[in-house]
Amino acid sequence: MTDSRPHVLYVAWGFPPCRSGGVYRALATANRFAALGWRVTVLTAEREAFHRFTGADPTLEERVDPAIEVVRVPFEWPLLEADLRRWSKARAANPKVWRKWRIKQDQVAFPEAAYGPWRSVIEKAAEQIHATDKVDLTVATANPHVTFTAAYRLHKKHGVPYVMDYRDAWLLDVFTGDRLHQPNSRAARWEKKLVESAREVWFVNDPIKDWHEKLYPAQAGKLHTVANGFDPDLVPDVTARAAATDRPLVFGYVGTVTPKVPLAEFVEGWQLARSRSGELEGARAKIHGYLGYYAQPRADMLATIDEAAEAGVSYEGPVGKAEIAKAYDEFDVQLLMLGKGRYVTSGKVFEYLATGLPIVSVHDPDNAASDVLRGHPLWFPVSDVTPEAIATALIDAAHAARTADDGIRAKAREFGVSYRRDLQLDPRIEALAATVQGVAA
Repeated sequence: MTDSRPHVLYVAWGFPPCRSGGVYRALATANRFAALGWRVTVLTAEREAFHRFTGADPTLEERVDPAIEVVRVPFEWPLLEADLRRWSKARAANPKVWRKWRIKQDQVAFPEAAYGPWRSVIEKAAEQIHATDKVDLTVATANPHVTFTAAYRLHKKHGVPYVMDYRDAWLLDVFTGDRLHQPNSRAARWEKKLVESAREVWFVNDPIKDWHEKLYPAQAGKLHTVANGFDPDLVPDVTARAAATDRPLVFGYVGTVTPKVPLAEFVEGWQLARSRSGELEGARAKIHGYLGYYAQPRADMLATIDEAAEAGVSYEGPVGKAEIAKAYDEFDVQLLMLGKGRYVTSGKVFEYLATGLPIVSVHDPDNAASDVLRGHPLWFPVSDVTPEAIATALIDAAHAARTADDGIRAKAREFGVSYRRDLQLDPRIEALAATVQGVAA
């Protein structure tokens, strides 16, 4: 019997067991399409790429809906190859010259260093998937932005509608607000034709969407904000958490510490706060996750943390998504440390909201994350990203962790409920189902 459910092809470079930040959105999106009655095929990179280059979280793969078919294709990353036995003679002889050559070669097929060569691989795979089982809709998520080419290929050759899902932006630097690629660049020309042909384009927050509406006013109707959210089955149960009145407090961070994160300012602010408040006596600041973008921790970040060990700052290493509740169980206060940028939200903020615990925002007040948190009864933002301001926010949060009553904590949890991941995804998936069914008919 023919399966009449619509078939969506989801194209994502980072999919479980990849441990990159965007993997949670990718996992949730694919699973949600399946839960809402779609047949889902995921096109992604082979597991080895994640184990070798980004780090892997095996627990995430267990959370992929078993009904989803995952098609893995080869991905090579020569620029990050550390095994000298795999180096060519030319590279070994002159690594700097080889690197410049390699970056240029990567961008021949598509203007994206490291990822450009993947275009031919995923376009071919998408064609094979469509030939075997007709695709009704393609959803491609970035970055890398090369994933969009597979969707574009099926659209141009077979009329398959597609969605572009951005985690950040391609032409916009979300940290500085500057434009990354000029209007006549290959990247800008690619994005323009992709946006013009897309059925929908998704962004994670309104500031990024608004920026693109100004860039593509004729396409504004197809641009949508699909915010990140928290996954209810992965949120720790802190409903019984009472005020910490008789023990040292634990402040915690979970996520990737990028070079944009004000880690040094936080550490100095933490040391100031510990020296000024009795409520922080014996307190600890535990940092869970990755230091830098790759599996190996950045030495400079690790040194910054280690230098504050006597003040209770510690690096706890990566934590699997399935074990994340254990980390949160220790926290009395959550640390939201982000790089500066009006367009920066971070998916972590939504997970933090779900717990109802106090949140200290160690980021620029103008970040888009502030728009999400504004009104939260246990939110403690810094007035600016300086050690002095950070210390003030930490002291205020420590006081709240020791004194906030059950009523305030309940209001904090209620505040976060609207940011459940399914509530963000469902309206767009349902709208797409209506249009795809119409096309199929």
